[in-house]
Amino acid sequence: MDQNKFLSNLDPGALDGIYQQYQSDPSSVSPDWARFFEGFDLARTHYPELPGRPLAGGGAGSEQLAKEFKVIALINGYRERGHLFTQTNPVRNRRTYEPTLDLENFGLSAADLGTEFDAGAEIGIGRATLAAIVDHLKTTYCRSIGAEYRFIRDVERTQWLQQRMERDRNMPSFTLEEKKGILRKLGQAVAFERFLGKKFIGQKRFSLEGGETLIPALDTVIEHGAGEHGVTDIVIGMAHRGRLNVLANTFNKTYESIFADFEGRDYEDAFVEGDVKYHMGFNSCVITRKGKGVNLILCPNPSHLESVGPVMQGISRAL
Repeated sequence: MDQNKFLSNLDPGALDGIYQQYQSDPSSVSPDWARFFEGFDLARTHYPELPGRPLAGGGAGSEQLAKEFKVIALINGYRERGHLFTQTNPVRNRRTYEPTLDLENFGLSAADLGTEFDAGAEIGIGRATLAAIVDHLKTTYCRSIGAEYRFIRDVERTQWLQQRMERDRNMPSFTLEEKKGILRKLGQAVAFERFLGKKFIGQKRFSLEGGETLIPALDTVIEHGAGEHGVTDIVIGMAHRGRLNVLANTFNKTYESIFADFEGRDYEDAFVEGDVKYHMGFNSCVITRKGKGVNLILCPNPSHLESVGPVMQGISRAL
């Protein structure tokens, strides 16, 4: 089925109006239209001489242009569905999802692998062979990191993510010290959960097990924000899961205080009943590796999780 068949039923004036709207503000049109016009602009940029040729005549120029659009469709296919074909399970192969990202599903074939396409510029590698484009896409979207982001309706945010992932093929480089810092934070997160699991058996704690990378990720946000953007205050609203680990390894709340919440606190004021440990908020000041202080605020969060959103926004505006 022709994916662009709907264009033949669309009023040209309406299409022109949508295009003008896209030129004024790409985020004002739907993601589907934005992707369509991205391909349209790419063709106009790289094939300015083709409008004078009859595209339906079967000439070499029209055939190459048609394949350029097919490569654009292939690129968008990886962006939208590449996460379904990642290699994230070392125990067994991932199930097969249909349709696959095979070349044939985009009107291409193995015979095209040696052909160079300007569509390579769409992923930041310039004019390149189809083989190089596919290799770049597989490395970026189908290895051990899955990126599901095309549901985001804001075109600017989508493009921001695309550019940063495709620029280094989702393989960021770290210095030795940065690697040690990530390993240290991961070790702290894992050890914390293991200790709680053995020490307080059966107690509800909303473990972060399986998601411990949140801890080095938050550490990076704090270091980057304070070091490169001069951030002095960070307000966080989060759900129950992982909250205790964040308190211990990001906010530096003492283990003694956290363990006391498991064992039960004694309140001097009989009217103070407290709350469960995974609802509690916390404030602290942490010092980054570059010696800059950052005030961290973790908002208290009741079981109605969505209620923390406006509270967090209010705190942020008041700072």
